[in-house]
Amino acid sequence: MSVKLSKRLSSKKKKPPKNNAQAEVLNMLGLEAFWTTPLDPASMLDISTWTLENQAPLELKDLPNAFLQRLWLLNPDSRSPCCKLSHDILNNANKEIINGFGESQCAVNPLDLVTAVFMSANTFLQQEMTVRMMQCQFAVPLVLPNIDPEEPSQFLLWPLRSVVSQWRSHFPDKHSKVHEGDLASTHMPMLSCVKLGHCGVSKSQVLNNVINGLRSPRETFLHRGMDGGQLPRRLSNGLVEIGWYLPTGDTTRDIFPVPMVISNLRGDASTHEKYLSLLCQVSSALVVFCGNLREKEKQLLASYKNMASKLILIDLSDTERNENRVVGFVDQNLELDMGLPRGSVLQGGALSEEELGNRLCDTLKDLLPDKLKLVTLEEAAKLAEEQGFHVDEGVICKKAMATVEEVLKGLDEGSAQFREKQLPLQGSLWNKLAEIEKKERKQRKEGQEINTQLQKEKKDILVALSSYKMTPAMKIFTDALFTTDKVERTCFLSWMKLKLKLMQIEKQNTPDNLFATLQTENNDYMPEHSDELKNGADDDLGDSDSFCTDSTFEDEQTEEQLVNSELQSSEQQFEIGQEHILQMSTETTIEPQSPQKEDLEYTHDPGTEQQSYMMLNENEVQGEESFENKVCFEEQIADPVSENQNSHLEPGENGTLTWQGKQQDDPGLTPAKSDSTSSVQQHMSPDVSFEHHEVSYSQSFEHDPSSLGLEHFLREMGLIFELTHISPGSGSQNVLRLPSLATDLLLYGIPLELMDGDASNIPIHWLGCVFAELKRRLPQEQRRTRVLTNLGVHHARNAEVLSALFGVKFPEGRKRSTKGLYMVTLCLPDNLRKDMECDFLLLIDVEGLCSDNKRNTLICDNEMATVATGLSDVLMQNISSHAGADFETNFTVIVNALLRIQEYGPMPICQLLVQDEGLNSILQASQLRRVSDMLQTETGNRETNNADHHYAKTTSCTTCVKGPWNNMSLSEPTDTKYSEAVLKLKQNLFGALKKCAAKSEATGLPEFMRRLCAIWDAVREESFSIGLQNTDIALAFSLMCTELSQWEDSFLEHMESWLMGATRKIFATKAKTLDPVIQNGLLSELKDEARAEVKTEVDKLRSKVEASLMKDDTLNMNTFKPVLMSNMDALQEQVTEEIMQKLETVNETHCSSTQLEKFETLLEKEQESKLKTLIENSKSTKVLLQDAELEEEFEGAWSKVLSNFDFRPSEMDDITARVTDILKENLIKRGLQKHLKKLEVIGQNQSSTFYVYDEHFGYRSRLKHMFEDNNRLQRLEAQRVACSIIEDYQQFVADKSSSPADFSDSYITEVLENVEKALREKSMEIKSAFEVDLKVYLCSAACQDFQKLHDRYAKDRELLTCISATKNTYLAEFIYQFRKRDQCQRMAQTFTSMVIKPTVLDYIYRPLGMCIIEEIRGKAPQYQSRRAFHQSLLEELIKEDCFESFLEYLHSYDNFRLRKVQETVVAHLSELNLDKCRQQRLGEIVGKFAAAVSKTAEGTNGVLSDAKPLLERVCLTLETDGDVDVTRAALDGPLFSITTEWDRFITCLMELLAAMRLDLAHEFSQKLDITQFLQCLPIQPHDSLFNRVKGCDKQCPLCGAPCELDEMGHEVHRALLHRPKGMLPHNSCSLSDISCSGSISEGNLGLSKDTDDASRACRDLDSLYPDWSISPEDLNSQTSNVYWRYVLARFNERFAREYKQEPAKIPEAWKTITKEEALNSLKEAFLSD
Repeated sequence: MSVKLSKRLSSKKKKPPKNNAQAEVLNMLGLEAFWTTPLDPASMLDISTWTLENQAPLELKDLPNAFLQRLWLLNPDSRSPCCKLSHDILNNANKEIINGFGESQCAVNPLDLVTAVFMSANTFLQQEMTVRMMQCQFAVPLVLPNIDPEEPSQFLLWPLRSVVSQWRSHFPDKHSKVHEGDLASTHMPMLSCVKLGHCGVSKSQVLNNVINGLRSPRETFLHRGMDGGQLPRRLSNGLVEIGWYLPTGDTTRDIFPVPMVISNLRGDASTHEKYLSLLCQVSSALVVFCGNLREKEKQLLASYKNMASKLILIDLSDTERNENRVVGFVDQNLELDMGLPRGSVLQGGALSEEELGNRLCDTLKDLLPDKLKLVTLEEAAKLAEEQGFHVDEGVICKKAMATVEEVLKGLDEGSAQFREKQLPLQGSLWNKLAEIEKKERKQRKEGQEINTQLQKEKKDILVALSSYKMTPAMKIFTDALFTTDKVERTCFLSWMKLKLKLMQIEKQNTPDNLFATLQTENNDYMPEHSDELKNGADDDLGDSDSFCTDSTFEDEQTEEQLVNSELQSSEQQFEIGQEHILQMSTETTIEPQSPQKEDLEYTHDPGTEQQSYMMLNENEVQGEESFENKVCFEEQIADPVSENQNSHLEPGENGTLTWQGKQQDDPGLTPAKSDSTSSVQQHMSPDVSFEHHEVSYSQSFEHDPSSLGLEHFLREMGLIFELTHISPGSGSQNVLRLPSLATDLLLYGIPLELMDGDASNIPIHWLGCVFAELKRRLPQEQRRTRVLTNLGVHHARNAEVLSALFGVKFPEGRKRSTKGLYMVTLCLPDNLRKDMECDFLLLIDVEGLCSDNKRNTLICDNEMATVATGLSDVLMQNISSHAGADFETNFTVIVNALLRIQEYGPMPICQLLVQDEGLNSILQASQLRRVSDMLQTETGNRETNNADHHYAKTTSCTTCVKGPWNNMSLSEPTDTKYSEAVLKLKQNLFGALKKCAAKSEATGLPEFMRRLCAIWDAVREESFSIGLQNTDIALAFSLMCTELSQWEDSFLEHMESWLMGATRKIFATKAKTLDPVIQNGLLSELKDEARAEVKTEVDKLRSKVEASLMKDDTLNMNTFKPVLMSNMDALQEQVTEEIMQKLETVNETHCSSTQLEKFETLLEKEQESKLKTLIENSKSTKVLLQDAELEEEFEGAWSKVLSNFDFRPSEMDDITARVTDILKENLIKRGLQKHLKKLEVIGQNQSSTFYVYDEHFGYRSRLKHMFEDNNRLQRLEAQRVACSIIEDYQQFVADKSSSPADFSDSYITEVLENVEKALREKSMEIKSAFEVDLKVYLCSAACQDFQKLHDRYAKDRELLTCISATKNTYLAEFIYQFRKRDQCQRMAQTFTSMVIKPTVLDYIYRPLGMCIIEEIRGKAPQYQSRRAFHQSLLEELIKEDCFESFLEYLHSYDNFRLRKVQETVVAHLSELNLDKCRQQRLGEIVGKFAAAVSKTAEGTNGVLSDAKPLLERVCLTLETDGDVDVTRAALDGPLFSITTEWDRFITCLMELLAAMRLDLAHEFSQKLDITQFLQCLPIQPHDSLFNRVKGCDKQCPLCGAPCELDEMGHEVHRALLHRPKGMLPHNSCSLSDISCSGSISEGNLGLSKDTDDASRACRDLDSLYPDWSISPEDLNSQTSNVYWRYVLARFNERFAREYKQEPAKIPEAWKTITKEEALNSLKEAFLSD
């Protein structure tokens, strides 16, 4: 519940934004609705409080929430505009906004994002955002441009008031101390930076280098180099943002010696002249970044030159355009004329941002600290309003601030005096009354009578209190809270807290203003408004803030009335979570100190001070000494509690230090260097770092007991109401309304004080009425509560921790006397309500714990810690990083509280928060964790302990969070891991709250109040065995816990060793002999052994504990023995349970792994069989299988193995109940509820046949068919339908049983639907009882049929699930193996066909050709020479006596010879047996290949290798070792460049080699096909033989007779047998024409004459054919011519017909020549030649 404060502090209303480019950005970011109804701090509940993780924004509209969420976590990336944009969002976004980024994650400028969120937030949220941005060292808006250009821009002053920090300036002596101030009212220089003209240098980057230096990576001002910074600004042009520089006192690190504000105007100053005018007047110095200026810009610069106190120009113009350069307008010669000091113009055109930043720093250092005027932002706001800007502090704010001034009137006289006069109920009377009531409680408990003196003192006190009347301050205070204007009340509360803080800061600082000595020197630099800007050094804070109450802002009365009326209309909207984040201050107030105490703390020897600037370490030691002096000073102050019983308080009686008093004159108070000082110095780190200044900051401001906070006024308000129960009837109407008011405040987030820590008392009546009112307002169903308490000592920053976690604001007890328990309520969101089983989270904060070591204070601390612990469901123990020497006291208070609550009631779940990783913090955390874990064990009766008793033990979680609350200055960076640490801590806390839901039921508010009363009664009566002053027990118990923790560690190590041995025993069981009975027996044996071992070891621990308790007198045996023994019991139970679980896990792992190995073995075997079959099929069919076919084959193998695998049996799951429920639901759905009793028989034995009865038919149907054989036909028809349905069911069961799937409820649903469908298709007059009986019958059968299926798949479900989950992996491996093997097989086939087989055939057939040739030549002598071959041809021709052969011889001499050679070869081969020879050669070459492959395979077993180099090695080995010519041309290409398993490839290759040998051997054994055989021979025998007998190719040019000369290279050819005329056509010239012309007619007559004629003719031929030798002897040789004469005479007629001419006229003698004569003449011719 929260109240939406839609009004800002200003009284002016906001109009809806106009539709312009600026409004478009708001719409894009989803902020358009928050322009008229701004975001308020209550929104942070949903955005940040309940967020447990840092989620990246997914779209542009998520960016504002992401910015706020990250900012609340102080994330350095808070301003990042990056998000995971979807494609649609990018398409719909404005193209100009994302121009140049495509699908970039940054779609908006980060400065536009920050500006948009500030525009959409109300002033209270702006204040929260500003504080956190300053903690992140981000620049914050000062002047916020209006989205409507017609409306004035807004000057944000209110958000800056809560920005408070400390710093240490560089001044000697009295000024070299720690100062603290707020950003709004602190006097300091203000540097404003603007830009004129286009500049290539990033102004913001230059300013980052100025404010942070080069060594710091912080980006105070956003710039173009950041994510999204390059995008155009559409909303933030005209924005003025500021950064705050704070010195640390370290001269080696500080850039400037004094604090300084740096403002940055976004956009070109020429378009924002109004902003430029304001900055000129309010700034100490104006820095202008000048680009290429136009005339207008030059005039603008000249007009503002005299308005600025100090003007610094940075020339960034283009050097090539001299006419436009700034130096041309304001050059070095004109500096004096313009009144500018020397060096006011900086040349930066050629410098980078870093170099330019250094130059500007050097210039500013020359002006600081005494040459620049000092200003405040409060004064700047006044000038801004005069110039037309809208200042955010409006009418409501002024009214609230004026009311605060009235409430605090008189506080300037001193807080002690103010408390005495205006808050008298918190004086000694209240303290004394609480003390008397405690004594009375103790006396009643002990059975004693009440002391009369006590009764009298109590009566006197009550009489004195009854005369109380409300003081003016409280009257004004309560009236202000009773206002109906909720915004005004929020402003009042916020300003009152801030005002009290600022007044405390003012008192803490020196009376002189920080720059008092410098202020008077700056009068010459004052502008015309110097009277308004000047604020003297002696002006107090009230005067400086007086403008808030006395100023005359011209707001119309009608607007104020309108605001008030609107606020009154929302008075009754009570929603939780609003004002708890509307408190805008960080509440880091600082105590006022006396002048003497300041001297004690800060005054140093000048020599030492001078050395501190040279040696930082000495300065740190000096700061430590001053702190120790203060400690000594405070330790010597006597107990301030007065015994005076007067009804009023005197100064000093309330236990606080005052400004005046005799203590100041007491010489015993003079500080002296004690032993503790040296002790602290011994522990100081020698490292020189700024962290030591943190120590000086934190230790310099101790809490002031007399200081005031808002909580004191609220406490007084409660005490006023409490008086109404002391003096009934004394309360006015307003007083009786105070509980309702407190409830309002509680619901708005203002903490409710549960316990007054100063008086150590609880106003029970007041709290009871407040809780009753709270209960009345809450809905009945939303009253469940859980309590989360933050318990830590005073310097643990408890309030800051809870603020970081939940955004709540608790009083801070760090710097003032706040001491007590405070509570706020948070309404949980719906999702957390369900998880935590509660509606409200009550946060309790403990403030001021252990702030003093005095006796009374120690008792109070114990009471507070005990009450806080007792109220808690979850207790967060906050361990400070500044434990120091108080560690023991602080530790004992917390431990004692835990011990008392453990004795009193249920223990809270403890969580630990460590604020640093130092050794002390870690040790304290470990100690507290041991104690907490020990006490969180539920105590049980060991004698009644049994198996059902369980000892619940919750362990604590420790989280380290290095928070910014340890940074006393905003100049100190936040830890980079802070965001993650906070989220982790919240996760742990919410996890603990969820554990509470499982542990106990949430209680309501009445139960919480009763619990508070009970605990408080127990505390007042001291009903605990551990006294409130006892510290020894806590230390002794902690020591015992530590010792016991060491024993437990040894015990756990022992059990871990035992478990390792048991694990080895389990895994030693052989997989083949793994039997469930044996394995379970071994497991049971080991479990029994484990129980005995654990019991034995824990008994040893019990003995040690008892012995320790007997030795230690401090720890009571009866009190602590049950706790420790319960812890031992819990330890025994926990370890036993863990060992049992681990044994079962190990056993299950062993069995499952064994089963899995078995399954994988079977699957691998089945897959191997499948793979071999597939490879063989692929080899034979040459078809490449697709993945779908392989998946089908794998599915078959998978189903086969899965169905036959012997799973381990598991618990049987009866499906009868499931089937019955499904049928029951079906019948109810069909309106057949009346038959539900029939379902009782499901699962029981039933007949195997379904019968149809008469009861299945209606009365009318039976009456209609009663004469038809007693309704027989109808029953038969119904029986047929039933049998058909049953058959379909049986087929359905068979199908489902064959599928590899478990039983599913959908099976029964499908069966029932099938029944209904079948009955709809058959039109029968039948009752619903038939349908029900049939369904019952089928469901009973299904219980049996599907139970078998379910039992089969109900075995070892985990293993089945594991196997099924990896099915795809197995499938992928199956396909991979097939592909690799198939590839390997195909490559081996290719290598065999392209390389091996050609080489083998060449090896076999190459020598066969030569062998055949030699055999033929040996058997046939005609092949010995050409002439012998020619002679044999002629003899064969005449013997053959075939004209066609002679004709072929004469016309195709070469072809004829070749044919005869071929016939010879064929004839020879037909007589030979070549099988033996070929088989022998085949065996030889295969053996050589196998040897080469084996030699290459050495050392490559199972290795994936590139096949090509290995195959080349095989070929090389075969060539070198086997003397074989390998055909390796195929290896040159990329065909064989494939990675494969070499051993598998060799296997495939050898298989193919063997197959090839078998194929060739079979081929060789077949009948020889001579033609095919000859084609296989590399050397053809007939070609070789023909070439041998071919001789000379030349033929006689006259008759065509071949040359018979054998000599190689002869030049003159000679034929032996010339052919006569008639054997050639007439057109062919023949020697016969010449030689035979005369002899033909006369026989042998005239032989001499013919001879002479022939000789004459031959002489003529020699001249014609010089390369032929034709002699007369050749022509007249009777021997040689006999052969051809015989042939011519034999075939003369045939020659004539062939040549188509007349037969030749031949002598008759030729016709008488016989064949024998011709043959003889042939022989003679060849022999004689």
